[in-house]
Amino acid sequence: MPLPVVAVIGRPNVGKSTLVNRLAGSRQAIVADEPGITRDRTYQEVEWGGRRFQVVDTGGLVFDDNTTFLPEIREQVHLALTEACAVVMVVDGQLGITTADQTIASWLRDRTMPVLVAVNKCESPQMGAAMAADFWSLGLSEPYAISSIHGVGTGDLLDRLVELLPQQQQQDQEPEAIQLAIIGRPNVGKSSLLNGICGESRSIVSPLSGTTRDAIDTVVQRGNQPWRLVDTAGIRRRGRVGYGPEFFGINRSFKAIARSDLCLLVIDALDGVTEQDQRLAGRIATEGCACVILVNKWDAVAKESHTLTAMERQLYGKLYFLDWAPMLFVSAKTGQRLERIFTLAQAAVEQHRRRVSTSVVNELLQEAMAWRSPPTNRSGRCGRLYYGTQVTTRPPSFSLFVNDPKLFGDNYRRYVERQIREGLGFEGSPLRLFWRGKSQRQAQRSFAATVERSQDHDEP
Repeated sequence: MPLPVVAVIGRPNVGKSTLVNRLAGSRQAIVADEPGITRDRTYQEVEWGGRRFQVVDTGGLVFDDNTTFLPEIREQVHLALTEACAVVMVVDGQLGITTADQTIASWLRDRTMPVLVAVNKCESPQMGAAMAADFWSLGLSEPYAISSIHGVGTGDLLDRLVELLPQQQQQDQEPEAIQLAIIGRPNVGKSSLLNGICGESRSIVSPLSGTTRDAIDTVVQRGNQPWRLVDTAGIRRRGRVGYGPEFFGINRSFKAIARSDLCLLVIDALDGVTEQDQRLAGRIATEGCACVILVNKWDAVAKESHTLTAMERQLYGKLYFLDWAPMLFVSAKTGQRLERIFTLAQAAVEQHRRRVSTSVVNELLQEAMAWRSPPTNRSGRCGRLYYGTQVTTRPPSFSLFVNDPKLFGDNYRRYVERQIREGLGFEGSPLRLFWRGKSQRQAQRSFAATVERSQDHDEP
C-alpha cells in the first residue's frame, strides 16, 4: 500500500520548497530567492508521530498564461492534488493576503480534501499569531504561523496534518526499490522518457534548455519489483554554468549518479556522442554504477538495412570505456522499445550485485595465463599472478595477488579484465581490479596474525 500524499501548493516565492525541506529534514528541493525555481512535482518522505507519508512540492501556482511554463506548472499541481489526501497551502505572512492567495483559496474550496493554511515567514512568536490571524478570511482552516527557515510552528502543523491522514493497513514487506537515474545532456529527451515510462505527464517537457531543475524521483512497478526513477537536470559544461539554480540542479544530478544502482545514459541519435556525453560516461564509470545506454529519437533517423549496426559501432567507438554497457535504440515520442529498458536494467543490476566464488575466479585466471603469460621486464623479472578473489559487489571488485604490480602493464591488465568479462559475464556492470603485491599480502597477513594474538591474550 503506497504512503499517503500531502500536496504543498501556493503562489510563487512563498517558501514551499523550504517548508518541504524542513518537514523532510533534507535539502533536496532547490531553494532560491526568485520565483519559478520549482516546476515539476518532487516527492520527499516525512515521518512524524510514528506516521510516514509523502509531501509533494509543486511549482508556484499562477492563473495567468503570460509567462513560460505556467500552464504546465498548473497541470503538475492538478496532478498532485489528484493523488493527495490533504493539502498544505503556503502563504506569505509578511506580505499578507494577496489577490493570488484569494484565487487559490477559492479554487481549493471547490475540493473535498482537507486544507491547512501555513502562514510562512512568521519568525517572531509574538507577531506570528497576529500575522496569521488575517488569513482566517480565506475560509479554509485555522491558519498556522510558521517559519520554514527556522522551524517555528512546524511541529503544530505536523501534529494536525497527521490527524487528517487516512489510517494505513498492515502490509507485507515489499522488495527494495532499485534506484535508476536518467542522465544526459540538455534536450536529449530525459523527461520525455520518464513520461513515456510512467504513462503520464510526470515531468514538464519543453524544447527550451534547462526545463528540468530538480532531481525528480518517481516510483513505478514492474512485476513485483519497484523502481525509483530519477529524472535529472541536463548537465552542461562546467564553464557554461553560473552559480544559481542550474548549478544546484547539476549538483543534484551528480549526487543522483552516486546514489543510484543503475544509470540510463541518454544519447541523442541525431547528434551522436558529443564531448559532454563522453564526460558523463566517464563519471558513471568512475562512480561504479551499472549502466544502460539509451539512444533516443531513433524514430527521427533515416534508416537502411545496416543503419543500426553501423551506428552502434560508431557510438561504442566514442564510448569505448562503456563497452560493457548494453545499448538500446528507443523513441520516447513513439514509445518504441521503452519496456525493454527494464529487461536490460534488471539484468545489469543483477550482474552489478553478483558474487563469484574464489575457485571459479582462479580457474579462469589460470586459463587466462595459459593463453597469455604474464609479461617480463627488461631485467628478466617475470610477473607472477598467484591467485584472485572477489572482495565486494556494487560494483564487482576483485583482488589479484601478484609478486609485483609494477610488472603488469596496462595491456596485460586490460587482457585480464577482458578474460574475466568473457568468462564470467558482468554485462552492464563496471569491474574493479586491485593488483596486490607481495609486500601488501605480507602486511595483511601480519595484521591478521597480530589481531589473532591480541584476541588470544585477552581471553581469560
